[in-house]
Amino acid sequence: MSKNAPVNIGIEENDRKDIADGLCRLLADTYTLYLKTHYFHWNVTGSLFNSLHLMFEQQYTELALAVDSIAERIRTLGYIAPGSYSEYAELSSIEETRKVPKAEEMVKLLVEGNEAVVRTARSVFPIAEKANDESTADLLTQRMSLHEKNAWMLRSIL
Repeated sequence: MSKNAPVNIGIEENDRKDIADGLCRLLADTYTLYLKTHYFHWNVTGSLFNSLHLMFEQQYTELALAVDSIAERIRTLGYIAPGSYSEYAELSSIEETRKVPKAEEMVKLLVEGNEAVVRTARSVFPIAEKANDESTADLLTQRMSLHEKNAWMLRSIL
């Protein structure tokens, strides 16, 4: 946190820290899911190639925008947003995929990844709500809604 220009937005420092810590986990999950989705976009094959290739592109593009919003909220709260692979690996609840799975397994892994992001966002929500941090609560609500919908759409393919 910056000592030169303290943050005074009506949220106590300890609450801002707890919220930022939760958002760092959300950022790590979101970035990890972005990487996985992009990886699958590049490497999907089979009869569902065209539809999955396009769906994965739409999803990773949205995730790329999401990581920026989450990181900027962390900064707004007065904390540093993590930005290294090692930090993300430490903070994320989503495991990386190193081998190229079959298309159906890709979809299953992305369902699991989207649901993991929802669980992480949901875990931060009570902290933001208790601190009357409506801005973070709104961001979390948007993220949960989008990832729940993505999980449903992906699950419908299986």
